Amino acid sequence: MGYWGVGIGMAIESANIPLPSEVILPFGGYMVSTGELNFYGVVIAGTVGGTVGSVLSYFLGLWGGRPFLIKYGRYFGVSMKHLEMADHWFCRYGEATVFFTRLMPVVRTFISLPAGISGMNFRKFLAYTFLGSLPWSLLLVFVGLKLGQNWAVIKPWFHRMDAVIILGIVAAVAYLWHRNRQNSINTGVRNKLNENK
Repeated sequence: MGYWGVGIGMAIESANIPLPSEVILPFGGYMVSTGELNFYGVVIAGTVGGTVGSVLSYFLGLWGGRPFLIKYGRYFGVSMKHLEMADHWFCRYGEATVFFTRLMPVVRTFISLPAGISGMNFRKFLAYTFLGSLPWSLLLVFVGLKLGQNWAVIKPWFHRMDAVIILGIVAAVAYLWHRNRQNSINTGVRNKLNENK
């Protein structure tokens, strides 16, 4: 399907369906190496497709809201773990998260949901999504181009990166929970001391 295949594949991934961009885009890069497709055409198709899929996900969050996703999310490939992870990133770093998580496996797929749930400005969402998806597409198409027929060898490496990123997120959440708990305890102690005075 050429450029349409790349765009549709990326839209499916960004709409929370597990079709990894780590396969779609490097294969597009391989097609560039054979001369069948143009490098920038594949990059743009991947970026636009990813943006379109993210818009669908955004409106799923905006119109359906959290109760809808909790009840029916599994039918769209959204687990509670995915939603909580994306929520954490969005609450912690705000709207800019929509930009920089596009460069990260796993989180990039689900970040549109909390953006929609929060009612983030749509134009800003669209700009951050497009600009964040562009370097991801550039990188993976370039890697596929350089690897040529061996493009599939990078898939296991990206899955290892997924595990590292998830562990990093879990560690960060555990640290923040511990720090907030410690702050609550310290605040409680100070309040008690003030009451005793």
